[in-house]
Amino acid sequence: MQSLEFLWKDNNSGDGKCPALYATDGGYVVQGLKLDDATRAQLRQLAADEDGVFVPANVLDRLREASC
Repeated sequence: MQSLEFLWKDNNSGDGKCPALYATDGGYVVQGLKLDDATRAQLRQLAADEDGVFVPANVLDRLREASC
């Protein structure tokens, strides 16, 4: 099991159910909304142990801003 460090959540969330970003050794974990089947089908070369989620742009934009 990886140890996760909470970084931040979606700026527009309010009730606790929200997309968020976590740091872990060597990378990040993204918490987001599950994709519908039609959107998921558009992901390229999706392995059996992979999945895609949707997160609002502000969740990842803040990561870029933090690195500047």
